Amino acid sequence: MPRGDGRLSHELDPGRPGPQDSCGVFGVWAPGEEVAKLTYFGLYALQHRGQEAAGIAVSDGSGVVVYKDLGLVAQVFDEPTLASLRGHLAIGHARYSTTGGSTWENAQPTIQATITGTTIALAHNGNLVNTAELAAKVQTEDGSTSDTSLVTAMLAGYPDLSVEAAAMRVLPELKGAFSFVFMDEDTLYAARDANGVRPLVLGRLDRGWVVASETAALDIVGASVVREIEPGELIAIDEHGLRSQRFAAPDPKGCLFEYVYLARPDTTIVGSNVYATRVAIGRRLAREHPVEADLVIPVPESGTPAAIGYAEESGIPYGSGLVKNSYVGRTFIQPSQTIRQLGVRLKLNPLRHAIRGRRIVVVDDSIVRGNTQRAIVRMLRESGALEVHVRISSPPVKWPCFYGIDFATRAELIANGLDTEGIRRSIGADTLGYVSLPGLIAATEQPPTRLCRACFDGEYPIGLPGDNLIGKHVLEGVGRRVAGDPATDGNVDAHGAADPETADALLRQ
Repeated sequence: MPRGDGRLSHELDPGRPGPQDSCGVFGVWAPGEEVAKLTYFGLYALQHRGQEAAGIAVSDGSGVVVYKDLGLVAQVFDEPTLASLRGHLAIGHARYSTTGGSTWENAQPTIQATITGTTIALAHNGNLVNTAELAAKVQTEDGSTSDTSLVTAMLAGYPDLSVEAAAMRVLPELKGAFSFVFMDEDTLYAARDANGVRPLVLGRLDRGWVVASETAALDIVGASVVREIEPGELIAIDEHGLRSQRFAAPDPKGCLFEYVYLARPDTTIVGSNVYATRVAIGRRLAREHPVEADLVIPVPESGTPAAIGYAEESGIPYGSGLVKNSYVGRTFIQPSQTIRQLGVRLKLNPLRHAIRGRRIVVVDDSIVRGNTQRAIVRMLRESGALEVHVRISSPPVKWPCFYGIDFATRAELIANGLDTEGIRRSIGADTLGYVSLPGLIAATEQPPTRLCRACFDGEYPIGLPGDNLIGKHVLEGVGRRVAGDPATDGNVDAHGAADPETADALLRQ
């Protein structure tokens, strides 16, 4: 599907996509405003973070109503539906599944009532790593198999406490990455894990407050950025204003891949504009991997800022060499074999007159399996490129993510089995260069100790379970034991399937 900022390079093969974004969450408390419409447009700005399902929960003070379905935000909601969702506070979610399959039951927000009649709705960006441990304690009633439903059930499990007090009991029990927005009939809540792996920001409206995954979603609804929700912080917003509590000591480990690919370029993370950061990464890439060439082109759109930086630093002219079809994205219609054989051309087509007879530097944000880059290199050569030099604005992705990004399994990651020269030969490029991990970190202007870099270096900041289950389908019985299961050597991959290599991830904690 067309992403929020038009990035398509990882979706060229719908059957074998690249890194899938975590999820987008949005919450608003604004009496007198059309909160469902504000949430709709907030989710529209976050569509790039999840395209499987969308949902909105709203309250008018007397009850909470949820409307959700599979599909894009614009497919799930129309004017009559939004008009029926009346209230003074709302939360919303755009989903890509990281725990639980892509089913209606697993669409969010999840909802559950306490035995005393309070209704709780919750939306989640991230992934818990102690899901199986929590599932052994809590029973969900909605047929879902997501960690989000477990948390909702846990919050509803303290009927004698306020939701705020229940959250202060529940949140310390959760291990992993989570940015939550949740609500009852009267109050909007937001919470972020102690490491702040996934983003969450607070904004101000003239007549209310907004919480969202990215600042771009605040911009679209006219909210001013106040600050980030702090790691380990719970906030509550109601008629009495905003309250903040700490449920854990902060130990920031923000996701480094947000800077590379996940976040929209017009978003700000920890005071840094993502677009400017990506341009800076491109400049470092040019210094680390110079080459004599005639033209620098991006793989649109995710490679564009880094390609601009590479061109600026190298002095090689920047130009367009690949044109994307903005209206081809995730589709429920599978391409025929004839069209499938065309591969990348369904979404990208070369500008032959710009490429023919030239030495080309093509810049992309990452290489996962190598299929996309292989197809692009072949296309450029067929269009008459004399040389094709591939430059990547992130280090090699060698490790699965357990904190909310659905990468390929480690066995499928091309950098897990091949060195740079082997990958160069595999994709058919004349040269291949990745930005170094120190170079990438320096471009973010964040201290290395405040970043999660696990997908690049295997150093997982949040301990993975040694004797429980882990994986996308853990609650569906597909996951395997992380330890003590001879069939898997005690390990599973990010999808819940056996992956013996992940032993290294556990050993390196």
